[in-house]
Amino acid sequence: KLFFTDYGNVAKVERCDTDGMNRTWIVDSKIEQPTALALDLINKYVYWVDIYLDNVEVVDYEGRRRHTVIKGRQVRHLSGLAVFENYLYAVNSDNFSILQINRYNSTDVQSLTRLDNAKEIRVYQKRTQTAVRSHACEVDPYGMPGGCSHICLLSSNYKTRTCRCRTGFILGSDGRSCK
Repeated sequence: KLFFTDYGNVAKVERCDTDGMNRTWIVDSKIEQPTALALDLINKYVYWVDIYLDNVEVVDYEGRRRHTVIKGRQVRHLSGLAVFENYLYAVNSDNFSILQINRYNSTDVQSLTRLDNAKEIRVYQKRTQTAVRSHACEVDPYGMPGGCSHICLLSSNYKTRTCRCRTGFILGSDGRSCK
């Protein structure tokens, strides 16, 4: 799945398959300017920062069990967000500090360091990497991912795929080659 935020006409948090199909709103009320977004892949939670409402909230992948993690002025300038173990990590774009926020106890907030011009933050750790299994976009014997001449996107599950073309090309009638 692909998770993303939008605050155009209607502010929302959405998800879709990686090929863009099955687009679903998971949050569309009591939300104004969702910006940073992070996933807890183990527990299947979506966290986001709303810079207008000055809060960080969380829901499960279906949009249920919503609650506020932290609220207040300290959230106003958060631009990046990552989850690891019991903490959220965020970038404060006002002073470029990296914050550690206990996601179960909002009074436990610490400034860890300052990084000039930081905008995003990611946590890379072996335990957060999911095991890769055989999938529909694996490279075929001719070096083409999923048999697609340009771009292979996984569909609703790892066994199905959709081929797409780079800009300026159209998909051929075989659904795999680009012209």
